[in-house]
Amino acid sequence: MKKTITQILSITLLLSCIFTINAQNSKDKYDHWAIDLGAGIHTVGASLSPGYNPALFGQGNLGIRYMFNNRFGLRLDLGYSSFQDEADLPFKSNYYRASLEGVVNMGDVLKFHTWTDRFNLLMHGGVGAASLNITEPADNGGDLMMALNFGITPQFRINNRMSVFLDFSSLVHFYQEDNFDGGPNLSPRESNISLFNTSLGLSFALGKNKQLADSYHMEEVVVNDELEEIKTRLAAAEKEIEVLKNKEIAATPNKDLIMTELDERYVRKDEADKYANVVTGSNVDFIRQLLNSGYINVYFDVNKSRIQDGSLNSVNYLKQFMLDNPTVNAELIGYADETGSEDRNKTLSQNRAKRVFDVLVAAGISPARLSYYGGGEDKSVTKDARQFARKVTFKLK
Repeated sequence: MKKTITQILSITLLLSCIFTINAQNSKDKYDHWAIDLGAGIHTVGASLSPGYNPALFGQGNLGIRYMFNNRFGLRLDLGYSSFQDEADLPFKSNYYRASLEGVVNMGDVLKFHTWTDRFNLLMHGGVGAASLNITEPADNGGDLMMALNFGITPQFRINNRMSVFLDFSSLVHFYQEDNFDGGPNLSPRESNISLFNTSLGLSFALGKNKQLADSYHMEEVVVNDELEEIKTRLAAAEKEIEVLKNKEIAATPNKDLIMTELDERYVRKDEADKYANVVTGSNVDFIRQLLNSGYINVYFDVNKSRIQDGSLNSVNYLKQFMLDNPTVNAELIGYADETGSEDRNKTLSQNRAKRVFDVLVAAGISPARLSYYGGGEDKSVTKDARQFARKVTFKLK
């Protein structure tokens, strides 16, 4: 069994070297390496001699973790436990273990980031070796055994680099010859859930990015890249408008074309959920500008108050922005094209604004933060672009 421990540590060291090379070549914006340091209590589930009752004992653990990506990784888990009882049958023993475990970021799998940016959940499990060293009432010379470890780890993110965790683990032992109190284990080859560990600790990211993989979401990269693209296109659009003005050419038709292109960026049916998840703090002012300037709108078919499928992303975008900025209120303004009577268009525009209002409320936005009204006909667009008059725009307050 000593050979088993040596083999586990050797394999772990080899994997660590490979992972280090991979991490150095990685261009990811999060750190692959992390340290999990915890301490707490445990109780014995089995392997106590008659006359002893399960009690709480102290334990500590150290995890050296490598995440292949923000969902899956490996961890070398090292642990120490102390057992002693000063009652009628006193005993004292120490317990050491080392295991190689797989780690799954369940918070990312279950998309926790859609409703919280603080709480997360990891699951881990693996196999290793353990040694029970009894010092009182007699030295047993060390009892080596195989150990399986399974657990769940709720996390609370302090910042990008650090999280507080509470770990609940169960240890299953095989070939345990001695009980924790020093007595003989009458069924040493049978497996038993020997220990239940509860630990409170901290996780630290190791690397230049100062970003735990646990709290990193791929959607942030997508959104940030997309926003940079939009910024570039807006700058180009403004330059084109300025050129047209300088040439004393009527800018309205060209501006309509630019608006059309920008609006279509948000109504592509294959990107309906692109912006539904993340709005980062560095882009708050720019996103507010987009929403207030009419670059992100919700569109409707002729004489309909049902939102076009391709415009659902615009509703999601506003929803996420309001969730991320709880002090922001929004006004929803509905419009119709020039076809039909003015009274009919007034009612239709209000119904469209009300439909967006209902969707946002159903998505979790407080109705007290929203208001809506019908703006009637939108006469600012040309007849050839009437599809862009059938819309709801946003005004943030």
